[in-house]
Amino acid sequence: MNRLTATLITLNEERNLPRALASVADLPEEIVVVDCGSTDRTCQIARQHGARIIQRAWTNYSEQKNIAAAEASHEWILGLDADEELSPELRKSLRMWKESPPTAAAYEFARKANYLGGWIHHSGWYPDRKVRLYRRDLARFVGVVHESLQVNGPVRRLEGELYHYTVRSLDEHIAKMNTYTTLAAEQLYAAGRRNWLPRMLLTPPWKFLQTFILKAGFLDGYRGWLIARMAARYVFFKYHKLGLLARGGSLRPAAAPEKQPTTLDTSLR
Repeated sequence: MNRLTATLITLNEERNLPRALASVADLPEEIVVVDCGSTDRTCQIARQHGARIIQRAWTNYSEQKNIAAAEASHEWILGLDADEELSPELRKSLRMWKESPPTAAAYEFARKANYLGGWIHHSGWYPDRKVRLYRRDLARFVGVVHESLQVNGPVRRLEGELYHYTVRSLDEHIAKMNTYTTLAAEQLYAAGRRNWLPRMLLTPPWKFLQTFILKAGFLDGYRGWLIARMAARYVFFKYHKLGLLARGGSLRPAAAPEKQPTTLDTSLR
């Protein structure tokens, strides 16, 4: 049987964490939570579910996730965000996987987002496949804002969905967008990017068209329209902030987000 450690990174996740941990109940042999200073009941809830908690100051998404994997007792890692939940079908697939010899270095799942209380099936947000089950000696997260898992070996797919309970209100969406556009602009500037004005003017209309029409966001109704609109605003403000930096200005330091990475995070960033 494949022995498994579930890992999460957290900051003030008392609302989401019970659902996430309940969905992995009886699947992993171990749960490791890397917390970066929660002031709510996050750590208490994690302990109630048998998790081992590691306190670590926030640096970036990749480092936090890599630390969680490094602290695991088993070579196979199931990485889960606090605002996610395994579907029953995915739980079944994982149980079957545990009983069979692995055929890959990592496995990906389809992820479905719940946005403003409804499930999103289009808009470029679905199936949003994520590699979340991996051998820690063959995979590592890289990137500060756009963190991704680099895998040294084949990646296969498991059936079932990873439910992602993303934005609950438009204000929350705007706040997240502001955080991530600041981080993205700083990363572009650090990489030597300075050509901001054409992209700021031309990319937003294309992004709206791409999301709402080409990726069938209109089939998601008013939520699809909001997703397309916010996607356009995201690229506008990303390059607007890059322009501020390029002209010698500065941005306020980006605080650690209240929640760690989600479909919203992926779509916005």
